[in-house]
Amino acid sequence: MKKIAFALLAAAALLATTSCNNIETYAEKMDRENDAIKIFLKKKGIKTISEAQFEQRGFTTNVSDNEYVLINSSGVYMQIERKGCGEPIKDGEVATPVLCRFTETNILTDSLLLDNRLYNYLSALPDKMFVTNTSGTFTASFDTNNSLMYQVYGSASVPSGWLTPLPYINIGRQKSKGDEIAKVNLIVPHSQGQSYATLGVYPCFYTITYERGL
Repeated sequence: MKKIAFALLAAAALLATTSCNNIETYAEKMDRENDAIKIFLKKKGIKTISEAQFEQRGFTTNVSDNEYVLINSSGVYMQIERKGCGEPIKDGEVATPVLCRFTETNILTDSLLLDNRLYNYLSALPDKMFVTNTSGTFTASFDTNNSLMYQVYGSASVPSGWLTPLPYINIGRQKSKGDEIAKVNLIVPHSQGQSYATLGVYPCFYTITYERGL
């Protein structure tokens, strides 16, 4: 029943974003998406820095100044809120699993789609994904038995946008009181998003934590 409920929720979200746009061309939908991202940036007071600035600052973003770095190759905007404890996923390593808690918001409609952080929500378990680093290129799949994203969108493929932070954050576990797991905020265009976003041509905003599982 839960899987059906999740699917209906996602289908309703997709219908809301596409029903009035079924005569739009793909280029028009792209323009609409780009406009929505620009409005979101302005509304949230987000300051964008370049990848060169990001590198100069040691691959960090100034959270107090609400900075996001724009990754030109993907169009993803990324803010590293916490770099995290532990260490990065090494070249050649398969991290199984990486645990993610997240919220997903449709930027186009300003509506919350998914949230697996709250124990009174439909899903209280973190999404599990298996991540491989091959010479700096990250690939990942969801555990189909432990993933809200899979239950709703029906795909084990992790959205490319979710993998954007991995070269810059540590994936660890809290071992002491002062340890904090990695946390990022992402603006993900449809081309880097989940299957419904790709089909509906809408961008999503994510807040995600990444933790190394046992």
